[in-house]
This record gives sequence, C-alpha cells and structure tokens, in this order.
Amino acid sequence: MLNLLSYEFMQRAFLVGTLLAIILPCIGLPILLKRLSMMGDTLAHSSLAGVAIGLCLGINPLLGAIVACVIAGLSIEFIQQKLKSYQEISTVIILAAAIGLAGIFSGFTGNSNSINSYLFGSIVTISDDEFYLVIGISILVIVLYRWIYDQLYLSVFDAKAAPILGVNAKFVNFVFTFLSAIAISISAKTIGSLIVSSLLVIPVICAMQFARTYKATLFLSIGLSFLFVYLGLLVSYYANLKPGSVIVLIAVAFLIIAMFIKRK
Repeated sequence: MLNLLSYEFMQRAFLVGTLLAIILPCIGLPILLKRLSMMGDTLAHSSLAGVAIGLCLGINPLLGAIVACVIAGLSIEFIQQKLKSYQEISTVIILAAAIGLAGIFSGFTGNSNSINSYLFGSIVTISDDEFYLVIGISILVIVLYRWIYDQLYLSVFDAKAAPILGVNAKFVNFVFTFLSAIAISISAKTIGSLIVSSLLVIPVICAMQFARTYKATLFLSIGLSFLFVYLGLLVSYYANLKPGSVIVLIAVAFLIIAMFIKRK
C-alpha cells in the first residue's frame, strides 16, 4: 500500500476519489428521493456532449463538460416548471438532445481517445489543470450543499409545506440542480460518463438497506463510497483494469450482498 502511494498519480487518484466519494452521495440521495435517478444519466451524457463540443472548439474538454452539464441541468429545471404533471419527461428530452449532440460533434473531433477517456473515466491520468479544477469544484459543492442542506431536506420530504416554513423552493432547486450539474461533470472525467450515474445512486441504495434516517443514510452512503472507491483503485492498480469500471462493479456486488442480508 505504501509503495502504491509513493506514485504521484495514485496520490492524486485517491485524493480525487475521496472528494467524489463525498459529493456524489450528497447529490445522489436527494435525486433518489425525488424519483429523478434518470437525471444522473442525463447529465452524464450531457457532459459527453460538452466534451465533444470542447474538442471541436479547441477548449478544455472538462470546461466544456461543466458548461454543458450546467445548461442541461437548468434546462431540466425549466422544463419541470413548465410540465409540473410530467416532470420526469424533462430528463428524457434533455437526454435525447445530449446524445444527439454528442454523436454529431464526436464525428468532428478527430480524437477518439479523448472521447473514450470520458466514456469510462481516467482518474489516474488527469492533468494538473483538471486536478485543481476537480478540487476547487468539489469544495464549492460541499460548501453550497451545506448551505442549503436544511432547506433541501424540507423540500425533498414535503415540497408543499416547505414554502410555509420559509423555504424558497425554486431557489433551492436551482442551487441543487447547479450543484448536480458541476458534480456530475467533473465525475464524468474521472469515473466515466457511462458509469457516474451508477456511483451516484448505488451507495445511497446500499445505505438505505440499513440506515433509518436521512442523515444516517447520507453518512453511511459516503462511507460506502469511500470503501468502493478505495477498493476499486487498489484492485485496478494491481490488476491493470479501468478504475471507474472496477469501482462500480464492487458497488453493485456490495448492493447484491446488502439486499440479500436485508432479506434474511
């Protein structure tokens, strides 16, 4: 283990993995309780479209992914406000648009390796700029999430009573959507756009099998995320496998075991 941590790229991988293990369950729990788990897939595919557009325009693909995710997230929020009776349709609409844009612009990039690195992630090969950007955005997500935590909790469990208690539901939803977008966009580079939605919800589902309260579920899901990320990095290092894929497979295996234990 000490020999593994002597490499700078593994030190970076563990630090980035730790930050993602904190912010993803924070985003995943409200998304799951709001029955919007499809949002993770939608924003992940939007990040892929942003990467392709960024490569075409000659800008940092990660910045392109962040901008695309923010636009997609705000578009989802806008459509939900317009179609209150069919809010789940918003994610389907944006997902379709994101896949279409990703498919078109990826044909003009001329660099399939960059696109592939976003499909399955490359947590051990992030550049200096990407490394510091992930740290900065992760800190921003943690600070803003703590700021809206109480109001978000109320809006999740009782959206109708929240305004009576002084909660500005539209503002809270806007901030949360923004946090979801930037958290998923940076995770797409490190874990993979095809994988990030799984890590967004699987630790939370695992925690729900054992925890009894909202706060306990949140902390347990963060702890499980630590476990999945660290084990995934260790296994992928020694077995020479893609870290993102290994992390998610470990999470899925643990979920199956947790559901079996819960049933017994």
